[in-house]
Amino acid sequence: MFKPTIALTLFLFLLATLFAGLGYWQSQRKVEKAALFEQFENAPSLDIARAVDEGRRFARIDGFGHFDTERHVLLDNRIFNGRAGVHVLTPFILGDGRVIMVNRGWLPLPADRASLPDVPTDGGSRTIRGRLNYLESDGPRLGDPDQFDSERWPQLVTYLDRQPLEQALETTLPPWIVQLDANQPGGFGDRTWKAAVMPPETHGAYAVQWFALSAAALIIWIALSYRKPARDEDTFEENA
Repeated sequence: MFKPTIALTLFLFLLATLFAGLGYWQSQRKVEKAALFEQFENAPSLDIARAVDEGRRFARIDGFGHFDTERHVLLDNRIFNGRAGVHVLTPFILGDGRVIMVNRGWLPLPADRASLPDVPTDGGSRTIRGRLNYLESDGPRLGDPDQFDSERWPQLVTYLDRQPLEQALETTLPPWIVQLDANQPGGFGDRTWKAAVMPPETHGAYAVQWFALSAAALIIWIALSYRKPARDEDTFEENA
């Protein structure tokens, strides 16, 4: 006999709805990530000034200028081959005087964080090539914003925020950063840049899992709602 209880129905209906909603969200994230990866792969090659002015994320850029040899930002919590390290961000002064931050790649971080790694930098004029990406860190954050000290370099930070960085450097920065190509001199360690950490396929797999859990909740509801009919006392005595 099919006799679902109200409590069971409400509980499993809410679970099924929640799981289905999460599955839909992950499927939408898959579509968004696919578009992002396509944008990354098909990005145009542009002069850095034009790419910055037009806000062309992932554009392959080149620009002439020189590195600031004294001031560097070390972006913490960057893992490479299972080892903790930092991304080295250095101001690059363009030929027209504008400044843009350049991510020069990964360096290992000593266990004693009071001793930061050296950042060798050639201040000679050069043409750099790389990809344009957002300067500020995205995603959820924990803790208070990092504070910059204009008198102490290099500086180790967890998140990158443009306004305090501008104040420390005493200059104006665009909301973009150059991710230096792997074949460019003046860089460090890993420079395998990606559109995002998680590819579309991973979001698709998560979506399937959530939809499967939603279906499982409905199956459990059906299974638990069936009950064997109760036998009356006479029937029980006859069988006895």
